[in-house]
Amino acid sequence: MAVILKYLVAGLVRFWLIHIDYWQTIANRVEIATPLNSWKRLVEGVYLYDHNINPYEGDSFHESPIMLVFFHFLMKRVPFLLPAFFTILDLLTAYLLYKTSKAFARIFKESQENMLHNVEEESKTMLLNDAHLKEASEYVLSVYLFNPYSVLNCAGMTTTVIQNFLVAASLWGAASGYRILACAFIALATHQALYPVLLIVPIAILLADVNKGCNKCSYIRTLLVFVLCWGFLIYISAHIMDGSYQYVYNTYGFILTVPDLKPNIGLFWYFFTEMFEHFRLLFVCAFQINALALYVVPLTLRFKKEPVLLATVLIALSTIFRSYPCIGDVGFYLALLPMWKHLFTFMQQKFIVGCAFIITSALGPTVWHLWIYSGSANANFFFGVTLSFATAQIFLITDLLFAYIKREFTLKHGSSRLLDGKPAKLVLR
Repeated sequence: MAVILKYLVAGLVRFWLIHIDYWQTIANRVEIATPLNSWKRLVEGVYLYDHNINPYEGDSFHESPIMLVFFHFLMKRVPFLLPAFFTILDLLTAYLLYKTSKAFARIFKESQENMLHNVEEESKTMLLNDAHLKEASEYVLSVYLFNPYSVLNCAGMTTTVIQNFLVAASLWGAASGYRILACAFIALATHQALYPVLLIVPIAILLADVNKGCNKCSYIRTLLVFVLCWGFLIYISAHIMDGSYQYVYNTYGFILTVPDLKPNIGLFWYFFTEMFEHFRLLFVCAFQINALALYVVPLTLRFKKEPVLLATVLIALSTIFRSYPCIGDVGFYLALLPMWKHLFTFMQQKFIVGCAFIITSALGPTVWHLWIYSGSANANFFFGVTLSFATAQIFLITDLLFAYIKREFTLKHGSSRLLDGKPAKLVLR
């Protein structure tokens, strides 16, 4: 009953926000809407398509043709259902994350039982029981349903709601051992926003662990299914556009080249506004390599035994370093963190990160108003806030990874140490 009440309250809040007089203000906020996910741009693209004008000839529409046709159908046939559609889809995302955390709890319990012989006797009290794992799943659900970032993202009717649903569905499919389902959904998410392509690595590892087969064969099958699904989506999109692949430049090309420097909560816009044009290509490549490739191999080598943690970290890093991030992306990976509630004891920056999130979330709209409306601030003020916000996220992720390593070490070696020949106790904060 309590779970149903959570869904009901969260759904009503989202539905109400979509229908209030300030909805336009919410939907156009730079923290919520970007050139990639904006509802306003989606409506414009559908209008152009409806009037037989190619929406990719201009610079206003950057969604995939599949999304274009889907929303063209909804807006023409059932426009009154759009608020309910976004609300229900966001609630489904919360449910899928809840189911993913349940599946992860089962995997984690099996892994814990297999490593019992390597656990130091004095550290066995740190092992998690069923109550702890169930509690973590409840927190995952609550954090996504009531996180202001997720609520406002849904209220703004951004297409990030759809992206979050696709990523959540792929994680649930992988955690449940459904290879085709996981690959199809991550291919859809990649086709929409490109950066979810990183998740094929943890998904492949997770599917191999869950299905308990030949790891190399499983990896190859997963990669093959993903490539086939993604290729099929690209072909279908070209078919929708009468065989033209022009849309590729205005979707993937737009994400990679970052031509629109409208302010957002990311790091690209200010840097490339100040950049000399002849250096632009070099730094665009450096930034995109940082977002798409730099961390995958080292993190995979170190955390291959924890693919769900690897997925969480890669989602967070791609959110921080992508070209057009929004708070909906942040809210999604924050909802995954309670699965690692047992690591919070080992984290040292919780208070600092929490304060940074609260302060920057309040300062962002304030400084934006001072800059755009009052004229008493400038771009440096707003970028300072977004830079602090990104720094807080980086602190959060690094602290989580170090907490995992510290817990792993403590389980294996115990918390007692010898310092100058005398026992010393590891103090957990």
